[in-house]
Amino acid sequence: MLPIRVLPSLLSADFTRLGEELRRCEAASARVLHVDVMDAHFVPNLTLGPFIVAHMRKATRLELDVHLMMTDPLRYAEDFRKAGADAITIHVEAVGPRTMAKAIQQVRATGAKVGLAFNPDTDPRLWFRFMDQVDLVMFMTVYPGFGGQAFIPEVRDFIRATRARFPALDIQVDGGIGRATAADVVADGANRLVCGNAFFSDADPAAFVRELEALRP
Repeated sequence: MLPIRVLPSLLSADFTRLGEELRRCEAASARVLHVDVMDAHFVPNLTLGPFIVAHMRKATRLELDVHLMMTDPLRYAEDFRKAGADAITIHVEAVGPRTMAKAIQQVRATGAKVGLAFNPDTDPRLWFRFMDQVDLVMFMTVYPGFGGQAFIPEVRDFIRATRARFPALDIQVDGGIGRATAADVVADGANRLVCGNAFFSDADPAAFVRELEALRP
């Protein structure tokens, strides 16, 4: 059975004291940090670039899981890897099926783990032929671009279908994940839980991580 992991999403962190927030994640026994990169084109928001990731890398030893919500993720994949990304996830909607195999190879060539992300209305079964080439898949359980949105339950069917087909694949969920939704998505087969507001607003983040990582399918 794949271990359950909570990934604090730094989109919800206080960037005026980012170093403290990184230490807070470490103190809560998180193992992986989720970093959202938005280009104001693929999604209607603009966040951070490799320069900030490089500073995160200097400030923490935790794994950096970088999610590229970008129209042209391959243009920047190597830059983020050099900055310190351990895993790089690209959106299937941005790359498309014709060049997906090449895109996976290109990200893999940077030395990073490779992930594929799916918007809530993208059927992953159309992309199953690529999933044995990647390290993780991530289902957006909100529409990407902004934190604090409500969980979209229809994505649960996609999680279940993917887990049934790929029992050993890391399945990550991102959007509206907290105490109210985590048990459901873990039951569906997700084992990596990206938590933004739910983690950073919790009075006891360490207890939050312990509780969610103790969940079982």
